[in-house]
Amino acid sequence: MKQKRIVTIGGGTGSFTLLSGLKKYPVMLSAIVSMADDGGSTGVLRDELGVLPPGDVRQCLVALSQSSEEMRELMNYRFSEGSLSGHSFGNIFLSALEKLHGSSGKGIEEAMRILNVCGEVLPVTKHNAKLRLELNNGKVLEGENAINHADLQEFGVKEMWYKSRVGAYKKSLERVMEADSIIIGPGNHYCSILPNFVITAFAQALRKSSAKVIYICNLTNKKGHTNNWSVDDYVKSLEYYIGKGRIDYVIVNTEKPKKDLIEKYERKEGKGTLVEAEKREIQRTYKRVYARVISTVSPKIQKGDVIAQSRAFIRHDSDKLAQAIMLLLEMEGQKVIEEVV
Repeated sequence: MKQKRIVTIGGGTGSFTLLSGLKKYPVMLSAIVSMADDGGSTGVLRDELGVLPPGDVRQCLVALSQSSEEMRELMNYRFSEGSLSGHSFGNIFLSALEKLHGSSGKGIEEAMRILNVCGEVLPVTKHNAKLRLELNNGKVLEGENAINHADLQEFGVKEMWYKSRVGAYKKSLERVMEADSIIIGPGNHYCSILPNFVITAFAQALRKSSAKVIYICNLTNKKGHTNNWSVDDYVKSLEYYIGKGRIDYVIVNTEKPKKDLIEKYERKEGKGTLVEAEKREIQRTYKRVYARVISTVSPKIQKGDVIAQSRAFIRHDSDKLAQAIMLLLEMEGQKVIEEVV
């Protein structure tokens, strides 16, 4: 039986979680990664060495690696002292490979070989992608890091674009067109998800692809970005860039996090943090698939992680999420779709 070709689109911890589960199934995986990141260790290496942002690529490589546990821990090892404080070994490793081979694409290919990766990891672009966002009051924010820490909801978002021309990586476009299924998210909406589709050619490829599109909605909202958003709000924002009706299915969590986690999150992010499925009976162009996909394991925070406080600690469970996706793909085409899986 022919293996299903699955393309994932996103970045950061969300892609790591998703890929860690999907790699256990007999599918052909292509992880397409946002290149907008300019914060933390990634931002320093990007500015000082002129390399493409390695952080999100590193997480996807580690997720798909079939190397030893020690090798995967090494790739994620973060220095906590000296001039390398805050940097992860993997980010430096990928930057060195890009410099050695003179190309980010070739550097990533070599990293995939060294790490014995199951599938492939591809940048969404090989261009210098400096993100810009304009608020409705006319203020323009420059860079993913600035956007990540700004209050976007006070005045609202008018538009996002890149500072200079950014084209899509040819191989990434090919994978989108060849895919049987495309999975978007989960991840930081304005900083990991939308930056992929601000690239016109990439958004156009998604619209032209015959693949079924599955969107994994976030578990929690981000203060100042998406607070009080429902599932429908996320879909509406995403489809502004990829076209209305292009999302076929949305995986919606039905499991409540532990009370202490909710309280901890609300102290950090305020009320309205859990993403709720809109209860109104409105006409939707997508089907909602309900599943219990929350992780019960608290994420480890590495010493030296300078942006640890910005990372979410209510997260998807890799295995539960992958199981829900694979069950959905098996059921696809049947009438019993909008149910708990």
